[in-house]
Amino acid sequence: MNYICVECKSTFPLESHKWKCDCGGLLNLEFDKKPVDFSKTSISKNHSLWKYIDTLPLEEADVWQEVTMGEGDTPLIKLAENLYAKAEYYMPTLSFKDRGAAVLIAMAKKLGIDRVVADSSGNAGSAIAAFGARAGIQCDIFVADSTSDKKIKQIEAHGAVIHKIPGTREDVANAAIAMVEDTQVFYASHIFNPLFWEGTKTYVYEIYEQMDGKLPEAFIIPVGNGTLLIGAYIAFKELLDNGQIDKMPKILAVQATACAPIQKAFLEGENLVSPVENNGTLAEGIAIAAPARGSEILKAVRETNGDIITITDEETMQARKELALKGFYVEITSAVNYAAYSKYVAKYPELIDQKVVLPLCGAGIKSN
Repeated sequence: MNYICVECKSTFPLESHKWKCDCGGLLNLEFDKKPVDFSKTSISKNHSLWKYIDTLPLEEADVWQEVTMGEGDTPLIKLAENLYAKAEYYMPTLSFKDRGAAVLIAMAKKLGIDRVVADSSGNAGSAIAAFGARAGIQCDIFVADSTSDKKIKQIEAHGAVIHKIPGTREDVANAAIAMVEDTQVFYASHIFNPLFWEGTKTYVYEIYEQMDGKLPEAFIIPVGNGTLLIGAYIAFKELLDNGQIDKMPKILAVQATACAPIQKAFLEGENLVSPVENNGTLAEGIAIAAPARGSEILKAVRETNGDIITITDEETMQARKELALKGFYVEITSAVNYAAYSKYVAKYPELIDQKVVLPLCGAGIKSN
């Protein structure tokens, strides 16, 4: 198992603790994966993402069993005819980021790491801190000083050291990277470390199983740094390569109107994403002005014949109210997905007759 540079194809062992290549390229992960035997997982007594161990970068009798808190196996709930919501806020720290954090921290424990650094808009920090506490690993979590107080308190409750950084989400990442470079501490980044997406890809594996060996025609996915989107795309490719699906579903991505660098590049036909100014949005979880994995996100959307649209704060808050009146109290960023469904149906009327799944990424109590 190795990290592999997306640019020069150099490889590095996981023990190297690399977070980027010497050439400056970002890293992906390469390892041998087995097709999931869904006839076994469907009757498994393991009601967590770890029932898909054959396609994960750890072994059956591995340290993940000391780290897991039952993450995964979230319900798929019908919202309307052909529209389904995956309730990711059923996770231990109340967001989908637990999928990636569980796998990343389990590997860190296996590697004998006792301290990690992470940066986050909130949810990834909570997840890394919680699983770090479970694994006996000290965590330094960098967040913007504007981050929701409720998310900061959750991170602190798990014993992590909080570093509040003034400025943009990019300033937060740069501060975390500076500490990593100064101390050589393991960078448990949900952006740079591809182990994280090995966890988030299980979102798709669960949907495939919950839909009786099929996937919906389209996935609505919020995108800031792209941790759920990239994980979903990896799962699509694995299922396709294994002959378990015959085509990939569309990725219908969503950004906040006030901070949409990926949509801008998509509409302009670019392969690289240029930074934009973050004009301020309530959807803090996707307010990423300079996404490090922008090129990979664009590639995934285009290869699935997908699209990217934006949602205003007003549309987001209206959607949040509508979801709450249906019984779902989600954090503000999560509401962009429900708002996006109506806009996508207006743009592509055929979607009304096709199955679509969207994530309810985080619980409402996380938002101020």
